[in-house]
Amino acid sequence: MKNIVIATLATTSLLLSASLHDAAKGAGLKPIPADKAELMRLIDNPKNPITEAKVRLGEKLYFDPRLSKSGLISCNFCHNLGEGGDDGVEAAIGHKWTANPDHVNSPTVYNAVFNDIQFWDGRAKDLEEQAQGPMLAHPEMASTSEYVEEVVVSMPEYVAEFKSAYGKNVKITFALIADTIGLFERTLVTPSVYDDFLNGDKNALNAKEKDGLKTFIDAGCATCHTGVGLGGAMNMLNVTGTYKHMDIGGFKGDKNGMVRVPTLRNITQTAPYFHNGKIWSLKEAIKEMGKIQLGADLSDKDVASIEVFLNSLEGRKPQIIYPMLPASTEKTPKPDMN
Repeated sequence: MKNIVIATLATTSLLLSASLHDAAKGAGLKPIPADKAELMRLIDNPKNPITEAKVRLGEKLYFDPRLSKSGLISCNFCHNLGEGGDDGVEAAIGHKWTANPDHVNSPTVYNAVFNDIQFWDGRAKDLEEQAQGPMLAHPEMASTSEYVEEVVVSMPEYVAEFKSAYGKNVKITFALIADTIGLFERTLVTPSVYDDFLNGDKNALNAKEKDGLKTFIDAGCATCHTGVGLGGAMNMLNVTGTYKHMDIGGFKGDKNGMVRVPTLRNITQTAPYFHNGKIWSLKEAIKEMGKIQLGADLSDKDVASIEVFLNSLEGRKPQIIYPMLPASTEKTPKPDMN
């Protein structure tokens, strides 16, 4: 009899897992592919295919603070790969210790390749275009395209790496530098036990995580936080209410009031939340989203359940070893703090 009960429970668990798997698929949720070839097809840029040489070069450029006017701020400064892909402060800090004038929070770069569009207001179509923005923005890296080019071509090691990656006749331009950084960023994907579950491992999530996923779907969270990235498309903010910190900062979305939905992947490591970083508690963020996007006063039980599921989105990050950068030369522009 005991064996029959155990077998029955096991069968019931499998059926529930299968049903939840189908419900997640029906809600538009998709996993990071387990198959490397399938993943590569998803993240690659046909106009500039990913190669090992380009990725290694892009990684160096990503970590190189000399691309900024001050010589202090790299891409990693605001998108720290050791911390969660962001900077952990409310408003991004840039040149001359300047906070973003619109009090805009730095989004994570991990899994940004799955976004339909880049920046909170969706003004960049892909990571390559996005990579240009911070280098040229005065409140951020405060460079010019000419300055960035001059920095890179002043170092023979960088020139040799560009030739190795793109061919001996390559012309090193600002756009190509940004493209190479963006290409490295395309590889920053972090599959988790959630993906294992959607990829067919019915035991990858525990019972509480499965309950949380069901609550997440039933509450309507997957309406916006969907797809491979659990976010990444443009949507309206303040659908059924007004975000309680909406008056902080000047950001109001794009010209139509649309805002890019942030990814929920690694959400436990990317506080503070919302476009202006005014909420530090994940529970509070879930509660607030329920009010302003779903018109729902989520119970403490449902909030806790969703939070358990969100914890399962903490992914397996690629190993990042801080690269040794080329030595500056007499031709390398000197840092300018003004």
